[in-house]
Amino acid sequence: MKDLWNQLTATQVALSPWLVALSGLAALAAVAYRPSWHFSRGLITIAHEGGHALAAVLTRRKLRGIRLHSDTSGVTLTRGRPTGPGMVATAAAGYVAPSLVGLGSSWLVAAGYITLLLWAVLVLLACMLVMIRNFFGALTLLVVGGAVFALSWWAPAGVQSAIACAAVWFLLFGGVRPILELQTKRRRGRAPDSDADQLARLTRLPGTFWVLLFLLVSAASVVLGGYLLAARWLPGHLT
Repeated sequence: MKDLWNQLTATQVALSPWLVALSGLAALAAVAYRPSWHFSRGLITIAHEGGHALAAVLTRRKLRGIRLHSDTSGVTLTRGRPTGPGMVATAAAGYVAPSLVGLGSSWLVAAGYITLLLWAVLVLLACMLVMIRNFFGALTLLVVGGAVFALSWWAPAGVQSAIACAAVWFLLFGGVRPILELQTKRRRGRAPDSDADQLARLTRLPGTFWVLLFLLVSAASVVLGGYLLAARWLPGHLT
């Protein structure tokens, strides 16, 4: 176990500024370009539903299951009091989860803990897999988990760093777009039961307030995560 822990916590060579910049641009393009976003948005949905599930567990709600759908939507089923802090926290966790995961991952990548990050992702995916209640969701997690395992086991350190950095940027940028899409749907009356509207009914604060709060958290995560990834090359940084 000690050898395994030492392997997991071993640090890799610091990322080059070109790698950080190029991976960020690639992730931004993947999020901004509609066809690539439609193909990759399921990864954001995994983090979104994982956020709901984790918040439910932490607030002692009964987690009944998670479903991931082929249209990149998802649903997390919980049981417990229909009101109160636990329900509010569970409903609020989804839209900010991708950004917060990206922010935490940016610290690990910047510190060189690439292997630790990849195996942490595998553990989280395995926990979600236990609670998946549909075939497509299980297949999605197995494919993603298999890709992460192959990356951690066989890919050279440089490839691991490049893909991990791009994935972090994708989570940071990809956490913002669903919130903007949510508000567009709400304006058109197409999302009456969205997380923001559920929170409005739970707290009596308007749904727009929750959308703005989600957006503030996501935007702050982009700034802080980008700073962590690029801090080594900023003026005044001590190496």
